[in-house]
Amino acid sequence: MKEANSASGANKPELRISEDGSTTLYLASLDEHYHSYHGAIQESMHLFIKEGLAKLPPSESLNILEIGFGTGLNALLTLIHKPASTIHYHSLEKFPLGNEFTRQLNYPELLGDEGLRLLFNHLHDSEWNREVKINEGFYLSKHLCDFRDFSSELKFDLIYFDAFGPDKQPELWSAQLFANIASMTAKGGLLTSYSAKGTVRRTLEAAGFKVERIPGPPGKRQMIRATRQ
Repeated sequence: MKEANSASGANKPELRISEDGSTTLYLASLDEHYHSYHGAIQESMHLFIKEGLAKLPPSESLNILEIGFGTGLNALLTLIHKPASTIHYHSLEKFPLGNEFTRQLNYPELLGDEGLRLLFNHLHDSEWNREVKINEGFYLSKHLCDFRDFSSELKFDLIYFDAFGPDKQPELWSAQLFANIASMTAKGGLLTSYSAKGTVRRTLEAAGFKVERIPGPPGKRQMIRATRQ
Protein backbone atom coordinates (compact mmCIF):
# COMPACT_ATOMS: atom_id res chain seq x y z
CA MET A 1 0.00 0.00 0.00
CA LYS A 2 0.93 3.61 0.41
CA GLU A 3 4.08 5.07 1.91
CA ALA A 4 2.95 7.52 4.57
CA ASN A 5 4.74 9.85 6.91
CA SER A 6 5.67 8.52 10.32
CA ALA A 7 2.64 6.92 12.00
CA SER A 8 2.89 8.99 15.15
CA GLY A 9 1.88 12.38 16.51
CA ALA A 10 0.18 14.66 14.01
CA ASN A 11 0.73 12.08 11.27
CA LYS A 12 -1.05 9.25 13.08
CA PRO A 13 -3.52 7.57 10.67
CA GLU A 14 -7.23 7.32 11.49
CA LEU A 15 -9.20 4.13 10.91
CA ARG A 16 -12.08 4.58 8.45
CA ILE A 17 -14.67 2.28 6.86
CA SER A 18 -14.85 2.40 3.06
CA GLU A 19 -18.04 1.91 1.06
CA ASP A 20 -17.58 -1.85 0.56
CA GLY A 21 -17.34 -2.29 4.34
CA SER A 22 -13.58 -2.83 4.39
CA THR A 23 -11.30 -0.73 6.54
CA THR A 24 -8.84 1.85 5.32
CA LEU A 25 -6.71 4.51 6.96
CA TYR A 26 -6.84 8.28 6.56
CA LEU A 27 -3.73 10.44 6.86
CA ALA A 28 -4.64 14.02 7.76
CA SER A 29 -1.17 15.39 6.98
CA LEU A 30 -1.70 14.49 3.30
CA ASP A 31 -5.51 14.63 3.34
CA GLU A 32 -5.40 11.19 1.74
CA HIS A 33 -6.79 7.70 2.31
CA TYR A 34 -4.63 4.60 1.96
CA HIS A 35 -7.27 3.17 -0.38
CA SER A 36 -10.22 4.38 -2.40
CA TYR A 37 -13.07 5.42 -0.13
CA HIS A 38 -15.35 3.61 -2.59
CA GLY A 39 -13.96 0.33 -1.27
CA ALA A 40 -10.52 -0.80 -0.15
CA ILE A 41 -10.83 -4.48 -1.04
CA GLN A 42 -12.58 -3.92 -4.37
CA GLU A 43 -9.98 -1.31 -5.38
CA SER A 44 -7.01 -3.57 -4.62
CA MET A 45 -8.69 -6.55 -6.28
CA HIS A 46 -9.25 -4.58 -9.47
CA LEU A 47 -5.94 -2.70 -9.65
CA PHE A 48 -3.51 -5.38 -8.62
CA ILE A 49 -5.16 -8.81 -8.89
CA LYS A 50 -7.60 -8.60 -11.82
CA GLU A 51 -5.53 -6.21 -13.97
CA GLY A 52 -2.10 -7.30 -12.77
CA LEU A 53 -1.60 -10.75 -11.26
CA ALA A 54 -4.32 -12.42 -13.36
CA LYS A 55 -2.84 -11.03 -16.60
CA LEU A 56 0.52 -12.76 -16.21
CA PRO A 57 1.21 -15.88 -18.29
CA PRO A 58 1.33 -19.22 -16.44
CA SER A 59 4.56 -19.66 -14.48
CA GLU A 60 5.97 -21.92 -11.80
CA SER A 61 7.54 -18.99 -9.97
CA LEU A 62 6.90 -15.24 -9.82
CA ASN A 63 8.81 -12.29 -8.40
CA ILE A 64 6.56 -9.42 -7.31
CA LEU A 65 7.60 -5.96 -6.11
CA GLU A 66 5.18 -3.77 -4.18
CA ILE A 67 5.87 -0.07 -3.77
CA GLY A 68 4.27 0.60 -0.38
CA PHE A 69 3.41 -2.29 1.99
CA GLY A 70 1.03 -0.14 4.06
CA THR A 71 -1.94 -2.15 5.33
CA GLY A 72 -0.74 -5.42 3.80
CA LEU A 73 -3.95 -5.82 1.80
CA ASN A 74 -2.22 -6.33 -1.56
CA ALA A 75 0.05 -8.98 -0.09
CA LEU A 76 -2.93 -10.79 1.47
CA LEU A 77 -4.92 -10.78 -1.78
CA THR A 78 -1.89 -12.02 -3.71
CA LEU A 79 -1.42 -14.85 -1.22
CA ILE A 80 -5.09 -15.84 -1.64
CA HIS A 81 -5.14 -15.64 -5.44
CA LYS A 82 -1.59 -16.73 -6.27
CA PRO A 83 -1.50 -18.48 -9.68
CA ALA A 84 2.07 -19.76 -9.42
CA SER A 85 3.51 -22.58 -7.34
CA THR A 86 5.93 -20.14 -5.72
CA ILE A 87 5.76 -16.38 -5.23
CA HIS A 88 8.62 -14.28 -3.91
CA TYR A 89 6.91 -11.10 -2.76
CA HIS A 90 9.08 -8.05 -2.05
CA SER A 91 7.49 -4.99 -0.48
CA LEU A 92 9.01 -1.61 0.33
CA GLU A 93 7.91 0.56 3.24
CA LYS A 94 9.56 3.45 5.03
CA PHE A 95 6.98 3.92 7.80
CA PRO A 96 5.43 0.59 8.89
CA LEU A 97 2.11 0.53 10.69
CA GLY A 98 2.04 -0.70 14.28
CA ASN A 99 -0.17 -3.48 15.59
CA GLU A 100 -2.55 -0.90 17.05
CA PHE A 101 -3.59 -0.27 13.43
CA THR A 102 -3.08 -3.62 11.71
CA ARG A 103 -5.08 -5.62 14.26
CA GLN A 104 -8.12 -3.41 13.53
CA LEU A 105 -8.06 -4.00 9.77
CA ASN A 106 -10.98 -6.27 8.86
CA TYR A 107 -9.84 -7.77 5.55
CA PRO A 108 -9.48 -11.40 6.74
CA GLU A 109 -12.99 -11.42 8.20
CA LEU A 110 -14.59 -9.87 5.10
CA LEU A 111 -12.78 -12.30 2.83
CA GLY A 112 -14.53 -15.09 4.69
CA ASP A 113 -11.82 -17.30 6.10
CA GLU A 114 -10.99 -17.41 9.81
CA GLY A 115 -7.54 -18.80 9.04
CA LEU A 116 -6.69 -15.67 7.08
CA ARG A 117 -6.39 -13.64 10.29
CA LEU A 118 -3.38 -15.71 11.35
CA LEU A 119 -1.79 -15.33 7.92
CA PHE A 120 -2.54 -11.61 7.82
CA ASN A 121 -0.97 -11.10 11.24
CA HIS A 122 2.02 -13.16 10.09
CA LEU A 123 2.47 -10.80 7.12
CA HIS A 124 2.68 -7.83 9.49
CA ASP A 125 4.64 -9.53 12.27
CA SER A 126 7.31 -11.07 10.04
CA GLU A 127 10.82 -9.73 10.38
CA TRP A 128 11.99 -6.89 8.15
CA ASN A 129 14.87 -7.09 5.68
CA ARG A 130 14.90 -10.86 5.34
CA GLU A 131 12.86 -13.47 3.47
CA VAL A 132 10.13 -15.15 5.53
CA LYS A 133 8.04 -18.16 4.52
CA ILE A 134 4.39 -17.20 5.14
CA ASN A 135 2.93 -20.47 3.89
CA GLU A 136 3.73 -23.10 1.27
CA GLY A 137 4.81 -21.28 -1.87
CA PHE A 138 4.59 -17.70 -0.57
CA TYR A 139 7.79 -15.99 0.57
CA LEU A 140 7.69 -12.42 1.86
CA SER A 141 10.59 -9.97 1.98
CA LYS A 142 9.67 -6.64 3.59
CA HIS A 143 12.28 -3.97 2.99
CA LEU A 144 12.38 -1.12 5.51
CA CYS A 145 13.59 1.66 3.23
CA ASP A 146 12.80 4.68 1.11
CA PHE A 147 11.53 3.63 -2.31
CA ARG A 148 14.15 5.82 -3.94
CA ASP A 149 17.03 3.96 -2.27
CA PHE A 150 16.01 0.42 -3.22
CA SER A 151 17.82 -1.66 -5.82
CA SER A 152 17.85 -5.36 -6.59
CA GLU A 153 19.52 -7.77 -8.99
CA LEU A 154 16.21 -9.63 -9.25
CA LYS A 155 13.99 -9.18 -12.28
CA PHE A 156 10.40 -8.66 -11.19
CA ASP A 157 7.46 -10.03 -13.17
CA LEU A 158 4.91 -7.70 -11.60
CA ILE A 159 5.10 -4.29 -9.93
CA TYR A 160 2.32 -3.00 -7.67
CA PHE A 161 2.92 0.75 -7.73
CA ASP A 162 0.84 1.85 -4.74
CA ALA A 163 2.39 5.09 -3.52
CA PHE A 164 0.27 8.10 -2.61
CA GLY A 165 -0.70 10.18 -5.64
CA PRO A 166 1.67 12.38 -7.67
CA ASP A 167 -0.08 15.50 -6.38
CA LYS A 168 0.62 14.45 -2.78
CA GLN A 169 4.11 12.97 -3.05
CA PRO A 170 5.56 13.95 -6.45
CA GLU A 171 9.05 12.78 -5.47
CA LEU A 172 7.78 9.19 -5.60
CA TRP A 173 6.70 9.54 -9.25
CA SER A 174 9.95 10.85 -10.72
CA ALA A 175 11.66 9.82 -13.95
CA GLN A 176 14.62 8.54 -11.93
CA LEU A 177 12.41 6.29 -9.79
CA PHE A 178 10.61 4.80 -12.79
CA ALA A 179 13.93 4.27 -14.59
CA ASN A 180 15.15 2.34 -11.53
CA ILE A 181 11.95 0.27 -11.49
CA ALA A 182 12.32 -0.43 -15.22
CA SER A 183 15.85 -1.75 -14.65
CA MET A 184 14.44 -4.30 -12.18
CA THR A 185 11.45 -5.36 -14.32
CA ALA A 186 11.63 -8.48 -16.49
CA LYS A 187 10.93 -8.09 -20.19
CA GLY A 188 7.17 -8.45 -20.57
CA GLY A 189 6.69 -7.72 -16.87
CA LEU A 190 3.71 -5.63 -15.79
CA LEU A 191 3.29 -2.53 -13.63
CA THR A 192 -0.14 -1.43 -12.44
CA SER A 193 -1.10 1.88 -10.83
CA TYR A 194 -4.32 3.74 -10.06
CA SER A 195 -2.93 6.98 -11.51
CA ALA A 196 -3.74 7.60 -15.17
CA LYS A 197 -2.24 11.09 -15.37
CA GLY A 198 -0.58 12.03 -18.64
CA THR A 199 2.65 12.92 -16.86
CA VAL A 200 2.79 9.45 -15.29
CA ARG A 201 2.13 7.78 -18.65
CA ARG A 202 4.85 9.78 -20.38
CA THR A 203 7.37 9.12 -17.61
CA LEU A 204 6.72 5.37 -17.78
CA GLU A 205 7.04 5.39 -21.57
CA ALA A 206 10.37 7.22 -21.32
CA ALA A 207 11.55 4.54 -18.87
CA GLY A 208 10.84 1.75 -21.37
CA PHE A 209 7.25 0.70 -20.70
CA LYS A 210 4.34 0.37 -23.13
CA VAL A 211 1.45 2.04 -21.30
CA GLU A 212 -2.28 1.29 -21.51
CA ARG A 213 -5.07 3.28 -19.94
CA ILE A 214 -7.74 0.80 -18.92
CA PRO A 215 -10.99 1.05 -16.90
CA GLY A 216 -10.34 1.63 -13.22
CA PRO A 217 -12.13 0.39 -10.10
CA PRO A 218 -15.41 1.95 -8.87
CA GLY A 219 -14.98 5.71 -8.53
CA LYS A 220 -11.96 5.79 -10.87
CA ARG A 221 -12.56 6.09 -14.61
CA GLN A 222 -9.11 4.93 -15.68
CA MET A 223 -5.94 3.31 -14.35
CA ILE A 224 -2.59 2.41 -15.89
CA ARG A 225 -1.16 -0.96 -16.83
CA ALA A 226 2.35 -0.82 -18.27
CA THR A 227 4.37 -3.58 -19.94
CA ARG A 228 8.18 -3.60 -19.90
CA GLN A 229 9.55 -3.55 -23.43
